[in-house]
Amino acid sequence: MDDLRELYQEVILDHNQNPQNFGRLEAATHSGDGYNPLCGDRLSLTLDVRGDSVNDIRFSGSGCAISKASASIMTTVVKGKTVVETESLFDAFHKLVTTGDAGDGELGKLAVMAGVHKYPVRVKCATLAWHTLKNCLSGKNEVAKTE
Repeated sequence: MDDLRELYQEVILDHNQNPQNFGRLEAATHSGDGYNPLCGDRLSLTLDVRGDSVNDIRFSGSGCAISKASASIMTTVVKGKTVVETESLFDAFHKLVTTGDAGDGELGKLAVMAGVHKYPVRVKCATLAWHTLKNCLSGKNEVAKTE
């Protein structure tokens, strides 16, 4: 179990310090903002959705290490996926961070976030990017909130 905890900490720290897909897409077809009023995390997503696939995705903003790492990992995982696959990942990820259940392995590297379920206040940090993504894909123009 200590090995998993160490991996979790390493991955979170790495994605926080060296976020993947950080910045804005100039030619975005979808965009949205998220806000976690509990700890002040703010996030913007820009996506290029072509047909039924997430061709490219970027995030920007500021927040805690969990929020930033979750957004970074999310962007690497959903890039190239269909909208339906992305929605399925949202459900699986939400289950992971609320129960610790990694399911049947479809989460891949997202599974390192399983430890979040032990810290209920951090669940909102970990899911902010995902709720924002869900709003973007559904066409909602409201700020995604985790309250």
